[in-house]
Amino acid sequence: MNLRTEIVIRHIGLVLIFNAIFLFISFLISLFLVETSVIALLYSSLVALIFGLFPLIYVKPTHYLSILEGTSIVVFGWIATCLIGSLPYTLWGGEFSFINAWFESVSGFTTTGSTVINNIEALPKGLLFWRSSTHWIGGIGVVLFTILILPGSNTSRFVLLNTEMSQLAKTNFKYRAKEILRILLYVYVGLTILETILLKFAGMTLFDAINHSFATIATGGFSTKNLSISYYNSVTIEIIIIVFMILSGVHFGLTFNTIIGNKKNIFRSSIFKAYILILFIGVLLVSLKLYYSEIYPWWESVRHAAFQVVSLGTTTGFATVDTGHWPSFTQIILIYFTIQCAMIGSTSGGLKFDRIYIFFKSIKKQIRSIQHPNAVISLKIDGNSINEKTELHAMIFIILYIGIIFITTMLLSFLNVDIFTAFSSSAATIGNVGPGFGNVSSLGNYSNLPDLGKFILTLNMLLGRLEIYGIISLFFIKSWR
Repeated sequence: MNLRTEIVIRHIGLVLIFNAIFLFISFLISLFLVETSVIALLYSSLVALIFGLFPLIYVKPTHYLSILEGTSIVVFGWIATCLIGSLPYTLWGGEFSFINAWFESVSGFTTTGSTVINNIEALPKGLLFWRSSTHWIGGIGVVLFTILILPGSNTSRFVLLNTEMSQLAKTNFKYRAKEILRILLYVYVGLTILETILLKFAGMTLFDAINHSFATIATGGFSTKNLSISYYNSVTIEIIIIVFMILSGVHFGLTFNTIIGNKKNIFRSSIFKAYILILFIGVLLVSLKLYYSEIYPWWESVRHAAFQVVSLGTTTGFATVDTGHWPSFTQIILIYFTIQCAMIGSTSGGLKFDRIYIFFKSIKKQIRSIQHPNAVISLKIDGNSINEKTELHAMIFIILYIGIIFITTMLLSFLNVDIFTAFSSSAATIGNVGPGFGNVSSLGNYSNLPDLGKFILTLNMLLGRLEIYGIISLFFIKSWR
């Protein structure tokens, strides 16, 4: 299978132009407020625009993309986006060395939400807006945005869609590629606008409301405040964010179907019901432990437990308290949610609850097969049969995912990072969750990790965002031929 490099570069150019738009908006904010980030954002937007335009001028469009080309566009599109995203940080300076700028950019676009900044409130608002924009752009997928404006046939869109989205994520969609993208965009933009309005009425400034909505709907977690959501100390704001974190962790196709009255909606989805039940059990267990450990009164225990379980369980990563000082029992539960995360087809990272659901269904199927050796037993979810290929894919993904956490933990331990910090940061970054425990707890950051450790964790973030197979498949060059 031949790779047309010029076609790959052309599509990456579209991705960079999309980034240039948001960089320019950030520049205008900084210019209006007369901030120190004006030049950094202006130069960055021009660089993104120039590198995006040249391939469009000199390379002719195509109506067909091979799977190899689609994979290359998605993977290298993300890498190019993260490199451009690190440019305004590097040019502005402050706490940003190149590796810190790269870390912050990758963390933003992959919606991980881990940060290396000690004083977030010292950043100019233009740069803060760009930081939050990287979440919003990356949440639905920068490549998916560009497919909407992609010229040519539906074949090209279909190839890129298949590469960017998990096959399981498309099980609730019975539409063409461009229609799927419009559905995603309607839900994504609609939730962002609605949350912004509610947060503004709840007491946030318009600027903070927009930034926190970008981070919530993308399940990212970047805040404009050093103390994250705890800065506001508002039950109303916390409830609004909890609701939208849960909505953002649900399959967008199910949300859309629920809005339009389609039968395949959240009320009929067994996966959604099981997901909500698991979240409820997690909140209950953490609340009980916090209360009986006499850390908080009952309702305060419920308040903090609900926010932190949902925050990590949807990979958002906002914080209202420092969970690093909570009892070990509660930390174990939070680590489980860090690994499990929310539903496929949402902006959440992690293993995804759907795969966990299939895993336990598969165990039940194997037990029945042992009990009834001659029976033909199929795995079904909501009346739909899950073929053995999908089942095997989910099992291998889980094993590979856990294996990467183990390898990353070993590498960080080799760099003299303590074992608890190494493990939790490995799980938090590949799950695109953000905060971990130890030295990277919910109100801490990743600034004290060695530079090589930070770089390793950015690879984890990219592996998690692209669901592992996309990046790994490019290393097997011979198998493409």
